[in-house]
Parts: sequence; C-alpha cells; structure tokens
Amino acid sequence: MRDTKAAKVKTNLGFGLVALLTAGGEQVFSSAVFKCPCSDLNFLYGMAFLLVPALALLLLGYILSRKTWKLLTGVCLPGSARCRLRSVTAAAAALLQVSAVAMVAPSTWIAVALLSGNYYECSMTGTNVTAFNRLLCGAKSSRVSCQQQLHRFPCATGSDLPKVDRDDVLLTLRAQSQILGWLLIASIMLSSLMLNCLARCTSPISYQQLKFWRAYIQEESNLINSYSAKHAKELAERNLKSFFAGTPPEDIVTPSSKDWEKISGLYKFRSKDHYYSTLHRYVESGQETDRALIKMGSIISNEPADNTPAVLGFVDEGRMAL
Repeated sequence: MRDTKAAKVKTNLGFGLVALLTAGGEQVFSSAVFKCPCSDLNFLYGMAFLLVPALALLLLGYILSRKTWKLLTGVCLPGSARCRLRSVTAAAAALLQVSAVAMVAPSTWIAVALLSGNYYECSMTGTNVTAFNRLLCGAKSSRVSCQQQLHRFPCATGSDLPKVDRDDVLLTLRAQSQILGWLLIASIMLSSLMLNCLARCTSPISYQQLKFWRAYIQEESNLINSYSAKHAKELAERNLKSFFAGTPPEDIVTPSSKDWEKISGLYKFRSKDHYYSTLHRYVESGQETDRALIKMGSIISNEPADNTPAVLGFVDEGRMAL
C-alpha cells in the first residue's frame, strides 16, 4: 500500500513539475525569444508562438506515454484482434485517457501565454478583420489612422498616434487575453471535475474495490518488470554459457508469442469475472502450454456483467486517479 501511495504522490508531483517547467519555458520564450515583427506578419507570428509549442508538447506527451505504444503495437497487422469493433471501442476510451494526460503541458503553455498577453497582443494587432479593428480602435478621433497603424502598436515605434491611444488599445488586448486564459483554466478544471464525477457516479464497483484494483495493478506492474528482467538475464546467461562452452543449452521455459499477445492487450474491468488485468485473466481462465492445460477459477463471480465507465475501464501502471 505504501508503494501505491508513493506512486500516486510521484504521479501528482510529475504533473506539477511538467506544468511548472512548461510555465517557466513560456516565460523564457516570451521574454528572450519572442519579438513581435510589427508588420503584416503579426498574426501568423503571434499564433505560431501561441499554438506551435503547444502542439509540440502535445505530441511529446503522446510519444512519452507507454500506453500510446501499447495501443499501436501490432494494430496494423492483417487480421489483428485489435481491429475488431469491441477492441477499437476500448482503444478509443484508452486513447481519451492518454490524451487527457498529454494535454497537461500544452494547456499550461496556452493558459500561461494568454495570461501574459504578449502573443495575443501581437496576433490581434495583425488581424485583417475590419469589424474587429474598428471595435478595438473605438471612438478615437484618429480612428482611421489607428486601424492603419495597428500593427505598429506592440513596438511603440513607427506610429504618430498619441501614446495614450496606443496604450488603451494594448490594455484592451491584454485584458481580452487574460480573460481567455482564465476561461481556459476554468473550463479545463470544470471538465475534469464533471468527467470524474460522472465516472464515479456510474461506477459498478465500490470505492474500496477501486483502491484494491489500483494497488494490484501497481504491484503487478512492478513485479512484471522485475520478473521480465530476471528471466531475460537467465536466458541471456544460458545462451552465452552454451556459446562459449560449446555445450547444449539448458531447458528454459519461455512464454510463447501468443502468450505475450494475450497479456499485452488493453483490459476492461467486468464485474462478471473480477479479473483485475489481462495477466490475471490469462492465468485464471487457463494457459495452454505444450505440457498441460492449467485451469484455475478461484474468484469467478456469478454477477452480471456491467458496462464500466472509461475512467474505470483501463488502469495502466497504477496511474488511475483516486
């Protein structure tokens, strides 16, 4: 249980560290790298700094997620079991969870950038939307000149308009940017709360069983890594010993490709059988080898199957929020 709590704390600290590093990186880019061109390129330049780094962080989040590669491995093979409708539905639900985690960094980047206002100011002074420019310049006496020289405002040079008028426009743009930033933060928090509440309210299993499930997944994930490393070491030592000694190799039982495939897929919890992972289901339902067919059924339940919400359907590497 301590390992489970430690994993939860580690995950939360990881999210916090990602958000903090992203916010710090945005501040560095905004102050040291970003220089609004004050030309017709204002809109493209500002949007590039606002959205392209966010897109890069999103893609990086997918790349660094183990579940992404768990979803993709073998999916393009002809006749793959993962191309079935049920598997595709399960994969879509798991992809939604991966996306939620991957969105932490890009959402932080966009929110912090909007709160600072620099990118938005540059972008909006380069728009060619006449109605927006008229609204921005307001009822100023030099309204036409304001619209024509709007792209020069972020640089505070190359404009003959009074400084007060330029500052009013930039303050309006900064206020709009900060409002959008806070609305983005609020919408993300509200969406997260609503999804979690919906999943918990429709959960077919109790809170304590959910905690047990997480503890089991965490332990299984830790043990399978250590067992795999140990077995791989034994196999490598056997092969090297046989090679250098010139002796026949000793017998070592290794799972077949079919066995690995059975425990590598996504798993959706069903209250009908109470399996807690693909490995658990494989061991309990029976594993067919060359020597014998081993069958175990220690905790099979007669309860009807329930449709488990997506947030409860996939618990990978002990990272489900409780």
